[in-house]
Amino acid sequence: MSHLFPLGWQHYLAGGLCIGLGVALLYLATGRLAGMSSVFTSSWSYVSMRAVFRQPRWLASRAWRLQLALGLVLGAALWWLTLGPAEPMSTGVPAWRLLLGGVIAGFGARLAGGCTSGHGICGIGSLKLPSLLAVLTFMATGFVAAQWLAAVGVAP
Repeated sequence: MSHLFPLGWQHYLAGGLCIGLGVALLYLATGRLAGMSSVFTSSWSYVSMRAVFRQPRWLASRAWRLQLALGLVLGAALWWLTLGPAEPMSTGVPAWRLLLGGVIAGFGARLAGGCTSGHGICGIGSLKLPSLLAVLTFMATGFVAAQWLAAVGVAP
């Protein structure tokens, strides 16, 4: 198993538990779901006048969603400064690939009505059938794409 998790598995478990507890606490305390693509969309309502960002549901929820986003960024920065690696890390993936992957993932998230984390953590956690179908579609597409890329010789 160490070949699958060369740096250990405990930090993945701890991160998953923190995410799950945070999402559960938000839902139990407020009845709100913490999907990140919704946070992204509602945050754009502060700076964009496009109709898609001016919908009442985004305007009404943007304050708490922006606070959630800022908390995530500040929490990540705090972790990086206190427990993070001593040296900067690099993925070794060219910037254009990261940018292209982000654009494709963002388009897919909007097309699917939410991102993988929103559907997987919040949607399935609240027993929503569309989220289960979305996650199954994400996973199947990912498996097929990974196998196809490996077959044609494209390295990660």
